[in-house]
Amino acid sequence: MKNTCHWCHVMAHESFEDSDVAKILNDNFVSIKVDREERPDIDSVYMKVCQAFTGSGGWPLTVIMAPDQKPFFAGTYFPNEDIDESLGLKSILEYLSSAWKDNRNQLSEISGSIINSIAKSNKNPIRGISKDISQEAFSELKHSFDSLYGGFGSSPKFPIPHNLFFLMRYFYITKDSSSLEMVEKTLDCMQRGGIYDHVGYGFSRYSTDRKWIVPHFEKMLYDNALLAMAYTEAFQITSNKRYSETAEDILTYVLRDMTSNKGVFYSAEDADSEGEEGKFYTWSPEEIKKILGDKDGNKFCYYFNITPSGNFKGKSIPNLVGSSIPNGDLNSMKNCRKKLFEVRKNRVHPFKDDKILTSWNGLMIAALSIAGRVLNNKKYTAAAKKAVDFIFKELTGEDGRLLASYCRGKPSPAGYLDDYAFLIWGLIELYESTYNPEYLEKALGLNEDLIRFFWDEKDGGFFLYSSDSEQLITRPKEIYDGAIPSGNSAALLNMIRLSHLTPVYDFKDKIEKLLKNFAGEINSFPSSYSFLLCGLLFYKYPTRQIILSVGSNTEDTKRAVALINKKYNPFSISILYSHLNENLENIFPYIKNYMAIRGKTTVYICENFTCRKPITDMNLLKDIL
Repeated sequence: MKNTCHWCHVMAHESFEDSDVAKILNDNFVSIKVDREERPDIDSVYMKVCQAFTGSGGWPLTVIMAPDQKPFFAGTYFPNEDIDESLGLKSILEYLSSAWKDNRNQLSEISGSIINSIAKSNKNPIRGISKDISQEAFSELKHSFDSLYGGFGSSPKFPIPHNLFFLMRYFYITKDSSSLEMVEKTLDCMQRGGIYDHVGYGFSRYSTDRKWIVPHFEKMLYDNALLAMAYTEAFQITSNKRYSETAEDILTYVLRDMTSNKGVFYSAEDADSEGEEGKFYTWSPEEIKKILGDKDGNKFCYYFNITPSGNFKGKSIPNLVGSSIPNGDLNSMKNCRKKLFEVRKNRVHPFKDDKILTSWNGLMIAALSIAGRVLNNKKYTAAAKKAVDFIFKELTGEDGRLLASYCRGKPSPAGYLDDYAFLIWGLIELYESTYNPEYLEKALGLNEDLIRFFWDEKDGGFFLYSSDSEQLITRPKEIYDGAIPSGNSAALLNMIRLSHLTPVYDFKDKIEKLLKNFAGEINSFPSSYSFLLCGLLFYKYPTRQIILSVGSNTEDTKRAVALINKKYNPFSISILYSHLNENLENIFPYIKNYMAIRGKTTVYICENFTCRKPITDMNLLKDIL
């Protein structure tokens, strides 16, 4: 089950709390309830089983298997009782119980064929990635793009921020304005829609409709981390303050509502409160006017589409679809939203999933680090540091291995691929925001463990769970960039960036082998691997290496750092060297050759195997960047 999934709660209540269902289960089955966020390995394996059985998947995930873990039945949500010709859970359980007693060999044959088909799907033909793969991915995204409301496809509609990451990088290389237009349209429409919480900030999981008006109300840490990155990058490219403000609003929500007193980030907030989906977030015109008064209340209802008939179960989800706030009313509407927020705080809040997931915390650390340096906000960088400190204190085992989760004082077993890959990503971003070599050293150490315990020496790529973990019926490797980037995609980009940040390490062989291993899948539908393509573009496109050697004038150093961070350059890495971080020489031995000339802050820029003359004039640096 998924902790914040509405239908998981429905099935739990109507079926697993039912005494008749409980008797059937207790008499004939061993019932196991799995939190898919704590055990992504189990979820990955048996979601593939469900897809093989039914052609689709989702949560709640229902699997019936033999004691040897081999499944012979799978599906998603089942109602308690039969509905028309569709069997309910009681009938399914009774039928399978009889089949297990009378036709066990037949069930074993079914499970065997499913496991064999999954094993075959893990083996990809070895061939190269298409030379035109980026163009093909762009064309697919352009074809599925909704030109009226942004996003891709119709409904339900998901944000998929890594599609936007790819399009921004594609624009940077090709200067094809249509790729940036898709990004801006999507970001604008999402922010105007009801998927965005206009009263308390943050984004919901997805929209049930094409216009982004009615969301599935759960708020996930990973969505908000990735969207904060997307809005921050869009601000870098366009200088549009609306994007930086949205990124800041997302992070305001996370730091206010999703951060523990120890500085790490909770997983999610539920869609339901008081047993009703979305009740916490919806309003009637009468409620609005009672809080804001008639004048401001009528304006707010007009701008934010709060109507007597409503747009969700008789009430309204605030949104700006089809409307806009005149400049003269922007401040008053901002104050109105604050008043509504204060009142809303007294409502019954949705359930908060307060477990700490290392992987999703890694994404939020990356988001805060990027926003901290691009938006010049030390609060974000400090929050990222605090989360890293917690993870290395509480989510690291005695053997130094990373752990996957932490809930109410109890850490979980060893971490998975995503835990390592996303935390390494966060540490790389935090290094480039602080230039503290400690974070780079931690990233390299984790990357060594990742290769040691997860790398497939035979075919390349990283397995989802480690070589010394509990072994399931199959050991999956995933590259598909779904709701979040895959661990393999993130690990690829990490290795590429680390290769440029630390010349001591060369990951070229592993990078090439990973790309070759997954080439068949990527070629088949390129836009489904948009984050991997971000890494591929970084690998193929000339990388700009910027080394900043600190001089005596601290203002010049600050200005140089600000200039480096201001402009969007997704294929660059930056390193700072000074007498305060001479231990950087341990992982970058040649760094001592990059001296501050005549005591002045000096910038060295190398690109495409060519280095420019050292720069000490900050005005010249601005022109070059």
